[in-house]
Amino acid sequence: MDIKYVSTTCPYCGTGCGFNLVVRNGRVVDTAHWQRAPVNGGKLCPKGRYAHEFINSPDRLTRPLIKKDGQFVEATWDEAYDLIAQKFKSYKPEEMACLSSARVSNEENYLMQKFARSVLKTPHIDHCARLCHASTVAGLAIVFGSGAMTNSIGDIAESKCLFIIGSNTFEQHPLIGRSIIRAKENGGKVIYADPRDTATAKQADLYMPFTSGTDVAVLNGLMQEIIRNGWEDKEFIEKRTKDFDKMKEVVMKEDYSLENVSKISGIPVESLKTAAEWIAKAEVASLIYSMGITQHTVGVDNVKSTANLMMLTGNMGKAGGGVNPLRGQNNVQGACDMGCLPNVYTGYQKVTEEAAQKKFASAWCCGIAEGKVGYTVTEMINVLADEPGKLKAMYIMGENPMLSDPDLHHVEEAFGNLEFLVVQDIFMSETAELADVVLPASCYAEKDGTQTNTERRVQRLRKAQEPPGEAKEDWKIICELAGRMGMGDQFAFADPEEVFNEIAAVTPSYHGMNYARLDPDGLHWPCPSIDHPGTPILHTEKFATPDGLGIFSPIEWKPPAEVPDAEYPFVLTTGRIIWQWHTGTMTRRSWSLEKEAPTGWIEINPEDAEQLGIKDGELVTASTRRGSVDVPAKVTGEIKKGVMFMPFHYKECAANVLTNNALDPIAKIPEFKACAVKVEKITEA
Repeated sequence: MDIKYVSTTCPYCGTGCGFNLVVRNGRVVDTAHWQRAPVNGGKLCPKGRYAHEFINSPDRLTRPLIKKDGQFVEATWDEAYDLIAQKFKSYKPEEMACLSSARVSNEENYLMQKFARSVLKTPHIDHCARLCHASTVAGLAIVFGSGAMTNSIGDIAESKCLFIIGSNTFEQHPLIGRSIIRAKENGGKVIYADPRDTATAKQADLYMPFTSGTDVAVLNGLMQEIIRNGWEDKEFIEKRTKDFDKMKEVVMKEDYSLENVSKISGIPVESLKTAAEWIAKAEVASLIYSMGITQHTVGVDNVKSTANLMMLTGNMGKAGGGVNPLRGQNNVQGACDMGCLPNVYTGYQKVTEEAAQKKFASAWCCGIAEGKVGYTVTEMINVLADEPGKLKAMYIMGENPMLSDPDLHHVEEAFGNLEFLVVQDIFMSETAELADVVLPASCYAEKDGTQTNTERRVQRLRKAQEPPGEAKEDWKIICELAGRMGMGDQFAFADPEEVFNEIAAVTPSYHGMNYARLDPDGLHWPCPSIDHPGTPILHTEKFATPDGLGIFSPIEWKPPAEVPDAEYPFVLTTGRIIWQWHTGTMTRRSWSLEKEAPTGWIEINPEDAEQLGIKDGELVTASTRRGSVDVPAKVTGEIKKGVMFMPFHYKECAANVLTNNALDPIAKIPEFKACAVKVEKITEA
């Protein structure tokens, strides 16, 4: 019996934990602890522990499929490639769009955006960062010049005050939770603001339940209290920032007195006072957030406000400090870094700048998409639905918009207007079912490459087994399809390492990286030269803005796009749970995880449930202006009165049938975290 251990990186959240895949006779059969893994030191959450269970699922896609007369039939790769090439060549560049994936490697994301821009010559390339952290990329880039987590996971343990808002860290990023516990053990205080009394709330020294969508009011109130008491870091503000007075003028308004903020948010005045003092007086404080901050029509405003607070208190550029957005998926940071966004090439080089256009046309030795900003994924859906015929074809790699996007009835209508859809995935997802061609791809265990975690650490993926049947690695599919379309010379890569070398050549923040240097601990970007050690902490001496100064932003609080009224009297918010993952494509095929949380629910405060006559476990109908779902009620004191919560993983009670597709005007991210909902008992006919 041949048994080997292959060290790789987890395919789930953005923490970037490492583990060993146990391979028996060429087939992955288990995971095992990798004690020297740089991020997690061998520890794993449940998803990582059982990350092997879906790999060899019997319903993996194994052969290309072409839809004929409404039914999928198996095809050869040549037949699939020929059909795709023929169809893509029949459309104008503006009529085609590509979606890349936060779940595949950096190399594959790089190739997908290169394919879109150099083969199809379309500017329309995006991926699911649009649905999670587009607000972070846009907001922090405006303030700091760089739209990424400023500090490392490890130095969270050095913080003396952790302010966690909009992140259920202990369920969403459990191994980052270990650093929070170490901070507590070192005397640090934990403040937690969230509508739900979560596993993270249980670890907090101060828990502040508040109404979803009131984040800016809360942050402005804290800053007013800090300034009013003279607790701001005057030296840091003077030397490292600008526009403080503009921000101060807004936050010092009576609107943001603690009394008014308490009325808006539901947080007691005393709790707000305590939080402000702890943050301001701590030797070093860190702010941690996730999608509870970003997934709003004011997501960019929320992000800028977190930056305002940390600059106000001088907690930037030091260990244990910073603004720390926790990225949702294993390689959403890398997909952004690789230019899978409609406005930038790799390393956030702007498509609208002539020098960048010339650079990539020269590097790729071909003409490329014109230098204009393409559609975001949310805009693609709206164009498909509202302007039929404008977009005609899409190529989607490893994304499932038919369960992940808001207002699913609207999404389904949009996809119905496509003339030609190609989906490349490992399972027949809800989106793949709508495709004209389905290409069987490889999962994380079947490829070499790299991915970039939430702290900007670039780490290796290592191949442990071959893809099933005739399935292929994603990078090979893209290269072979490019060759079929006459661009083989531009995609003549022998392996992922050659792709990575091209990435490093065209991406300043990755210039100093190669596969040899990434073993065994990875490197944090920016790593500009081959002798550079990487950069765990950003902005230590100056910000990445043109003049090196951080920019304060005057931000007024605005309510969500949809607020409760007589017909829809409650606020609905959504999120993840520890046992499941996004659209469930992988976790619901992992029996150890699925048995723990086999279906969804809607959380209702006991007072609200009593008023509605609803009992725990009872099936109810949840409705918004976009649709209705039947879902079990979970009556619990762990949700704030007036607010309800649903996990979004379950197609049988899909939360995104209900969510609002109203968008942040800058980031174009939807408002998943707040909409108006009503819940009714299901009465017997």
